[in-house]
Amino acid sequence: MANWSDPWTNGAATASVGTRAASHDAGLRSYMLSVYNYMTSGVLLTGIVALLFVKSGYVSLLFGPDGHASGLGWIVMLAPLALVFALSFGIARLSDFAAQALFWAYAAVMGLSLSTVLLVYTGSSVANTFFATAAGFAGLSLWGYTTKKDLSGFGSFLIMGVVGILIASLLNMFLQSGPLGLVISVLGVLLFAGLTAYDTQKIKSMYFAVGGTAFARKSVIMGALQLYLDFINMFLFLLRLFGDRR
Repeated sequence: MANWSDPWTNGAATASVGTRAASHDAGLRSYMLSVYNYMTSGVLLTGIVALLFVKSGYVSLLFGPDGHASGLGWIVMLAPLALVFALSFGIARLSDFAAQALFWAYAAVMGLSLSTVLLVYTGSSVANTFFATAAGFAGLSLWGYTTKKDLSGFGSFLIMGVVGILIASLLNMFLQSGPLGLVISVLGVLLFAGLTAYDTQKIKSMYFAVGGTAFARKSVIMGALQLYLDFINMFLFLLRLFGDRR
């Protein structure tokens, strides 16, 4: 029988637990760093593609002088939605390389779709809003990562809010109501601010389920996609609120 009162035995057990805990913490940090690296790279790719596309002068292929989308413009605007569904529902069947390729493709197509932002708003307001969004996102994500409060209960409320915002936005396309648009933008900022903290905690929790498994790399891609969507949507709603139009 093991001598449980032996200080050498107890010391070895404590050291073993400490080693496993340190290894676990290092794995979590590496996992989250990979998520943030993919997410940040995706945002940068979107911005670069949008800027280059505007500079090329080919934006007219997507949108006419009246601002309405052409047939190709509708394809470009709907393509990100198709890619999100492909990633979300097909991730289990995709290889790691295919999942990464779809993520980069999504970020690039979003750059084409959002290129008109650079035509509608001044460059300085786009830059200022981007950095404000980055600062807010960093603070919210850090809070979601470090808080001991369980945010899982807010998930359903936040998702329902996003669905409501989507429906209201589609309705306002026909109503063209300024006050309704303002309310949508304010609620949009608040909802995606909440989702940033919620998704960060959910991604952190996901590590405990997939860490060390074959699905871990795909989980990193999906986590990066969630945070990417939170960042882009928060940026767009803030831009509608505070951006200076040309």
